[in-house]
Amino acid sequence: MKKCLLLVGLLYMGMGLIAQEKKVVTVTDYDRAVSVMSGGSAARAYNSLAVNPQWLNNGKCWYQDPSTKQYIIIDPAVKKGGQVVADRAPETGKPAAGRRSGVAGVVSPDGKKEVYIKNWNLWVKDLASGKEQPLTTDGVKDFGYATDNAGWTHSDRAIVLWSPDSKKIATFQQDQRHVKDMYLVRTKVGAPELEQWKYPLPGDSAIIKIHRLVIDVETVTITRFKMQPDDRRGTLCDDIACDGSFGDNEWSADGKQLAFVSVSRDHKITQFRIADIASGAIRTVFEENVPTQYESGQGMANWKFLPETNEAIWYSERSGWGHLYLYDLATGSVKQQITRGDFVVTRMLMVDAKKRQILFEAKGREPGENPYFSHFYKTGFDGKTVVALTPERGNHSMTLSPDKQYFIDKYSTPVAAPVTTLKDLSGKTVRELGAVDMAKLKEAGWLAPEMFSVKSANQQFDLYGLLYKPGNLDPLKKYPVVVYIYPGPQGGSVGNWSFTATSGDFQALAELGFIVVRLEGSCNPNRSKAFHDACYGHMGENTLPDQIAGLRQLAAKNNFMDLDRVGIWGHSGGGFATASAMFKYPEIFKVGIAESGNHDNRNYEDDWGERYIGLLKGDNYEQQANQLYAKNLQGKLMLVTGGMDDNVPPYNTYLVADALIKANKSFDLVVIPNARHGYGADSYYMMRRRWDYFVEYLLGAQPPKDYKINMQ
Repeated sequence: MKKCLLLVGLLYMGMGLIAQEKKVVTVTDYDRAVSVMSGGSAARAYNSLAVNPQWLNNGKCWYQDPSTKQYIIIDPAVKKGGQVVADRAPETGKPAAGRRSGVAGVVSPDGKKEVYIKNWNLWVKDLASGKEQPLTTDGVKDFGYATDNAGWTHSDRAIVLWSPDSKKIATFQQDQRHVKDMYLVRTKVGAPELEQWKYPLPGDSAIIKIHRLVIDVETVTITRFKMQPDDRRGTLCDDIACDGSFGDNEWSADGKQLAFVSVSRDHKITQFRIADIASGAIRTVFEENVPTQYESGQGMANWKFLPETNEAIWYSERSGWGHLYLYDLATGSVKQQITRGDFVVTRMLMVDAKKRQILFEAKGREPGENPYFSHFYKTGFDGKTVVALTPERGNHSMTLSPDKQYFIDKYSTPVAAPVTTLKDLSGKTVRELGAVDMAKLKEAGWLAPEMFSVKSANQQFDLYGLLYKPGNLDPLKKYPVVVYIYPGPQGGSVGNWSFTATSGDFQALAELGFIVVRLEGSCNPNRSKAFHDACYGHMGENTLPDQIAGLRQLAAKNNFMDLDRVGIWGHSGGGFATASAMFKYPEIFKVGIAESGNHDNRNYEDDWGERYIGLLKGDNYEQQANQLYAKNLQGKLMLVTGGMDDNVPPYNTYLVADALIKANKSFDLVVIPNARHGYGADSYYMMRRRWDYFVEYLLGAQPPKDYKINMQ
């Protein structure tokens, strides 16, 4: 009996020793992780080395020389010399007309007037005299003019498009009286505050409608278009005003016509239309009907109204790739395919109707390069000759001069810092403006991610991503893996393929002892139509088969990756994907942090799901809802939501939490009471909780207690 007791005692002592030997991640380790983020030595070094030219209204550009700290002013039109050195930055001049004034107002092109919303009506203000007057008087609650205040966007900004002569505005009266309300409650001492606004959902019998019209600001007369009200949809994103203005509308130079695009509720049908402003008569010129969803490019709506020649440039993916087409407005037929090939046009930056030339951005045209890298080109309306303006390898950004004769080209990759040049529109380099010294960056502690390529789960596509490793990596050891996921389909896990000295907390997390993976799965934009449509109708797939296939291919090349310890996290759509990964692939993903996920798209604003899934029919939405699979949870899962999230309301997260409770599953829930979608001032708290969770449950270590991330 005594021997048994002795053995038991020794066993407990051994267990205690094992517990005491549990790895501890220290405050010093967390400090090191913070040091590779913004505010750290590498970020400060980059800020001191970077060249950031800006254009002046007079056509000159200027920048501060990183070494001398003097200001260099360049006149690109002067071939020899043309450079002035100054000790201070030049005066930049007044902002361009047509700008937004504050949150709500929109200034006319001539800079003399401003329109804004007041009590559901549109008003105009003379900026010289300060005189204000109403342009409409019949606007009522939820049937107001120029409003963009429903779904994930609810603001007071006016959505209008001024005519070139500053005499008229194109806008709409938005009818949302029949749409359901969303409710959020702000926590405070005393009675809570209710926030209430219109929030349409998939499956609603009717969605928000816009009644199109034009207002003559000088005579205060309204011309309503002679057509049925349009669905509140656009060609570019899930809002009527993707860039803050009334996109998908374009005036003729004389202000007598307005071209616009009507988009069906499910984004499958787009109609190019022209309104006669004097009468309000509408002519439908042509229509595009697609089996999945139509979009007009990435970053901007890529169509152009050319009334002088009775033509239009239109964007279509009918060939399997996003390209530009020239249409005859008299017949509504295609005159010419302008761009062609296995690449995607993303933005049409400039159209010179007189020279019949187009300046555009494209991805995937340069052979042997990462297909997400942007390059810029010039071509004629006939498309016969394409001039590469930025042939240098890398991801390019372009900033045009005010006169559109020159541009600043900045190109880089995730592993190579920017080179900046001044060029003319023939592509000729006028002046080299500088490059960041990589050696100094590395001396300051910058660590490069690894760019990689793998095959998709179905072997059909090449996929691309970034791999982050600890600075003190021991290739003979095994490291747990953390997947960061954003499944799109309007973006991806990497998104920005330019150089950044710090990118979120990916390298920071790696410094704590993880291998961090960001993979662009199929279903993301900027590639072929087939690539983007890979998960159309099945958003619940969340690129997860591609993520798993990519992990296995990476681990086959990197023995230090431990696929028995894989974690995953993501925000918004990434939160949806994370919970889905934990429920559907528990044998792969052991620890997950799902932040602000749209776990059931029946509970998320209508345009998102209806664009990428289609209209609600039968159980097509239900079968993708995460709460149905919550009973399969095996690993450690943290659910997170902001209590005042007006993008993805917290009820999405509560649905999953409720299902987990009913399935008797243990999980963690963090509610940040008054936070919006991005958590605002509490975002660093959430970041620290994320680090702690992976350190404890994936690394198997003890994190420092209540570490505070301070970003100076």
